[in-house]
Amino acid sequence: MSRQGTAEEKNTKSDPIYRNRFVNMLLNRIMKHGKKALAYQIFYRALKKIHEKTKRNPLSVLRQAIRRVTPNIGVKAKRVRGSTRQVPIEIGSTQGKVLAIRWLLGAARKRKGRNMAFKLSSELVDAAKGRGGAVDKKKETHEMAEKNRASAYFR
Repeated sequence: MSRQGTAEEKNTKSDPIYRNRFVNMLLNRIMKHGKKALAYQIFYRALKKIHEKTKRNPLSVLRQAIRRVTPNIGVKAKRVRGSTRQVPIEIGSTQGKVLAIRWLLGAARKRKGRNMAFKLSSELVDAAKGRGGAVDKKKETHEMAEKNRASAYFR
């Protein structure tokens, strides 16, 4: 029996401009070496570029991009009878959003372009339209889960 008690629930602060907790989650993933001010700068520039490109609310484009990239199912390596199998598992909504953000930022970093704000805005617009590196990653994950459907009973 644990003597430390239960863990306190963390509550993330909301973003000062858009008043959105979700933006803060994304900022924490952009941030490198604790430089949150630089992450804010990159993110706001990206949202400005999205607004210039699409003439729509950038937050709605961001939400749509994340909704398109969020996976429903994934694979988890599990050791069964001496061999490691990729077992398909369902992914919850929170974990799915975290994966989607991670994939979006990873795909944006891999893009060729001038700066991170430009690359991030391009990736978000592409993901909202259903294309781009992050959407490919989601499709790849779903295909992997579909191929290993036979191992589902090892859950």
